[in-house]
Amino acid sequence: MRAVQISELSGPDAIRVVDAPAPEPSHMLTPGEGVVIDVAAAGVSFPDVLQTRGLYQVKPDLPFIPGAEVAGTVALSPAGSVFQPGDRVMAFTVLGGMAEQAVAPAYLTFALPEELDFAQGASLILNYHTVYFALKLRGRLKEGERVLVHGAAGGVGTAALQVAKALGASTIAVVSSDEKERVAREAGADEVVRSDGPWREQVVELTGGGVDVVLDPVGGDRFTDSLRALREDGRLLVVGFTGGGIPEVKVNRLLLRNVSVVGAGWGAYVMGNVERNRENGEAVAKMIADGFIRPIVGGRYPLEHAVDAFAQIDERRALGKVVLEVS
Repeated sequence: MRAVQISELSGPDAIRVVDAPAPEPSHMLTPGEGVVIDVAAAGVSFPDVLQTRGLYQVKPDLPFIPGAEVAGTVALSPAGSVFQPGDRVMAFTVLGGMAEQAVAPAYLTFALPEELDFAQGASLILNYHTVYFALKLRGRLKEGERVLVHGAAGGVGTAALQVAKALGASTIAVVSSDEKERVAREAGADEVVRSDGPWREQVVELTGGGVDVVLDPVGGDRFTDSLRALREDGRLLVVGFTGGGIPEVKVNRLLLRNVSVVGAGWGAYVMGNVERNRENGEAVAKMIADGFIRPIVGGRYPLEHAVDAFAQIDERRALGKVVLEVS
């Protein structure tokens, strides 16, 4: 089968498309069983780019096939599975997704709703399950609250805007350009502020004192201003560091202003937990059925142009989700 391969840790330019053996019907998280999927589309994310340099916490031996999320049709399913060959599915594979065939644990495989195409399905699990977990379970977001979203035109940001709206919140997007503002508004942002301007002051003015929740996949030097943009009892949700810097917090700021910093590591929370994944999947599926979730695919590339797809994310040019269309 054709597959993207990382054979050296020198960045996206080292990516090659190779002929590789088809995967065995077994997965590292569920040895001896797994759902084998004929891949139609594979999502590309910031962790994939980090893996090309050996900078992500998942460090497989070289060479390896990257790709954590796919959509396609079932080729083979384990005994007792709810899925049958030919079923449309989306799945979290951890690794190996950027290939013509991949294998995923059954508990991380979900039916792909008819409302979504394969590229949208490959855009869904990592981002939407992460932000649902962050906003609902870690951030305790309530109907009527206000949410500020950094990196609001990217894959995580657009997902956060849609999920927040589904949970009954109003949203403010932080973006850096007119084009990114357009994408954030398409994803449902009620208000938009620019990252290169006095965005904190604008947020405080727009809300009459600050937001209830900040969702931050960026990190870096805007972290302190995010704390200052919270109202009393506000929560700052840390979901990643695409800006490159891991910020530090002076805890006296939390004490004096009665605010919280909350980590939201979806992967560590759900790996191996069948029931948690079922509940999250059902909640997200309802948001899809109700029309709130429609992943925005900002870049579609054939497998042979994987280098270009990775570069779009690496160079901070991604709008919505970047996807490899495999078949």
